[in-house]
Amino acid sequence: MKLKSLILGSVAAAGLSTAGFAADLGVLTSLDVCDALGLSGLTISSDTNCLQISGEVKYEFQWGDYAANWNGGTNPAWINSHAGGRNVMDNDSVVVGGVTYDNDWRSKVETWLKFVGTADSDFGPASATIKLKSLTDTVFTNEGYNAAGVYVGSTVGGDATTNGAGSNGAWIVDEAFVSVGDTTVIMAGKKGSVANFGDDEPFNWLGLFNSDAVDKGVMFAKNHPKTGGHVIQVVSDLGNGVGVKLGLENLEGSTSDAFNGIPARNGGQAAGTLVGVLEYAGEGITAHVTGLAGGVLDGVVEDWAVHAGVTGTFDAFKVRAAGAFSSHAANTNYWNVLGSAQATFDMFTIALSGEAAGGQVGGVALANQVGVGGSIGATVTEGVSINLGGRWYDENTAIANTEGYQVAAQLVAAVTETIKITGEIGVYGTNKPVAVQQTDFYGKAELAWAPGGGFTSSIAGEAHQNGAYKVTFKAAKAFQ
Repeated sequence: MKLKSLILGSVAAAGLSTAGFAADLGVLTSLDVCDALGLSGLTISSDTNCLQISGEVKYEFQWGDYAANWNGGTNPAWINSHAGGRNVMDNDSVVVGGVTYDNDWRSKVETWLKFVGTADSDFGPASATIKLKSLTDTVFTNEGYNAAGVYVGSTVGGDATTNGAGSNGAWIVDEAFVSVGDTTVIMAGKKGSVANFGDDEPFNWLGLFNSDAVDKGVMFAKNHPKTGGHVIQVVSDLGNGVGVKLGLENLEGSTSDAFNGIPARNGGQAAGTLVGVLEYAGEGITAHVTGLAGGVLDGVVEDWAVHAGVTGTFDAFKVRAAGAFSSHAANTNYWNVLGSAQATFDMFTIALSGEAAGGQVGGVALANQVGVGGSIGATVTEGVSINLGGRWYDENTAIANTEGYQVAAQLVAAVTETIKITGEIGVYGTNKPVAVQQTDFYGKAELAWAPGGGFTSSIAGEAHQNGAYKVTFKAAKAFQ
């Protein structure tokens, strides 16, 4: 027994000594490959590779009388306006055989699952990424009847990546690319763009009308040039907060979408978008300039665009400026600029923003448009805050009575650590000489619950002066 204990003790001591010696040499002996690569979350490891798995499921259900039938009906003319009706609901209905059909509902499930396999290389981490995505989106307007009283059923929303309702509920490959590098990373495959479109959202609570229309910020004509898709990209951190990005994107030649009267071009002419980015982040400043040249594979640049933004944070103050410009064939271009400032004083936060847009199509000028917005927020007590705000937009500065506006007040109260209540009242309005109401008062409330574990849910109700109403339920869970 003593001899056995002595042998085991010697082996253990030798093992510890070897491990210590290996550690001195910088050799990892017992550390998991995921830890060695600095990767965490939900992982599976082999001797040389670490597989990260992440995903999310989101569900949303809406019901009420809120969706106008855009084929006709009795909608106020300004419901379709750029400003006044941007977020307004309408209680449109269809009468068939003496029966009124006015209920609307929507059921949407969004799902994605992402796998990233990473290993070490002489040039830095080498990885392969595969992201699968599914979208099931079913919409009923007026219980399935169109303005002519014909039953057409639901509108099914497919996935934008596959362009069509036929993909409703199908799993598609949203991303599939390889990458290698550390401070300089090379990427190739199917993925999003390296273009930086940040530093352009207004600070005021309600935002701005045109900013909302282009997904919160400033933007040129959509998909002119088109980015992402099949790509070859290089990004590099130059140090001191400076970074550069270069990408050759849209190599599959997806057709650009028409916007602001700009016609779509065929895929061959649209193929290939060169993207270059210079950005900075440090010392209270973030800034970027993104340049794009579209259709380069055929040797001719059919369209080009620039997006730039800068944000400065100075103690209690923030300022932001952003602009976008795009140019297309036949004297067609579009521009959009935005400025915003915010100041925080003890319990109060004040913000003011402004925007403008314009351009031309075929040498004919588009209407110049301007908008402003402002808000005051206050933290009343711990967990309770209020916001007061307004925004205004002029769709055509050259003629009168083309303005729309919104004024609103919001109360946010954290009932517990996991439950939050939000209430809002406000009004949309216009000075357009329309035959029906020029204002639409509304009220809405939301109860949000986040018990932890990545699970979130909410139920919200909204009612409008014009008779429209909507109830929305949401639930989501992400994992990584």
